[in-house]
Amino acid sequence: MSVTDLPVRVAVIGVGHLGKHHARLLAGIKDARLVAIVDTQPDRAAAAAAATGARAITDFREVIGEVDAVSIAVPTEIHRDVAMPFLEQGTAVLVEKPITRTIAEADELIAAARASGALLATGHTERHNPAVSTVMPFVTRPRFIEVHRLGVFPDRSLDIDVVFDLMIHDLDIILAMVKGEVTAIDAVGVPVLTDKYDIANARLRFSTGCIANVTASRISKERVRKIRLFQPDAYVSIDYAEQEVEGYRLVRRDGERPQIQGGKLPVTRDEPLKRELEDFVRAVRDKRRPLVSGEDGVRALKLAQAIADKMETV
Repeated sequence: MSVTDLPVRVAVIGVGHLGKHHARLLAGIKDARLVAIVDTQPDRAAAAAAATGARAITDFREVIGEVDAVSIAVPTEIHRDVAMPFLEQGTAVLVEKPITRTIAEADELIAAARASGALLATGHTERHNPAVSTVMPFVTRPRFIEVHRLGVFPDRSLDIDVVFDLMIHDLDIILAMVKGEVTAIDAVGVPVLTDKYDIANARLRFSTGCIANVTASRISKERVRKIRLFQPDAYVSIDYAEQEVEGYRLVRRDGERPQIQGGKLPVTRDEPLKRELEDFVRAVRDKRRPLVSGEDGVRALKLAQAIADKMETV
């Protein structure tokens, strides 16, 4: 058996709201072997470990050098401190979004990964949504993008405002779709139920001429996760939650009136987080770039920070 045939030894660090799903899914991925569950709360670590057959640990330092990869789902404020020792050792790291609390911390992780040759991936799960994967090959020259990501008031992620909690998902998608730089930002945010922004809107202009209008809220009565994009002769709508895609295009034929054709596109449904973790494990095994790299995470964070800065100054 060659080294590449061996399962990737993985530990999950942080098994709260999201981390417990990392553990559940990694335990079932063919090319991975979940060897440890790490959480500072012993009972929580033990419960997740019992469900997966992994070892329960309360100090992440115990698995440094003992695993090939780690999935980090701890609070954003300690992403840098937990990820750094693994990257310095050359261990592959998947860190949940936002990649870090600050751009400076993110740059530190990128530098450490480059120095050791470690793989660094960012957990922008929506990029792995089958509906998004279906649409990406057809996105060529978007001119207008409109996004609504509305959620009910949560009991998590209140340490960061809605731009970094929710909107950053769509910023990552938009940056993957639009091949250009952001040249102008208009933004507004309102703190409603917390001392941080609970609802925000940003209007982004790109060097390509594309305009993106992005709204995110965590105080809505219903959950909405939709993106619509318009490009010459085509329109596409994605419902992230339902994993549904509608697409329409203008068909021109000589001597005939142009016709609009389209409708729902076939999407093979799957759990985005599972696809994200499978991609991470395969990237580690095959020594290739993950779908959403550390650099992608930094780019999304920088745009989120620019939007937040703009809201502070208006």
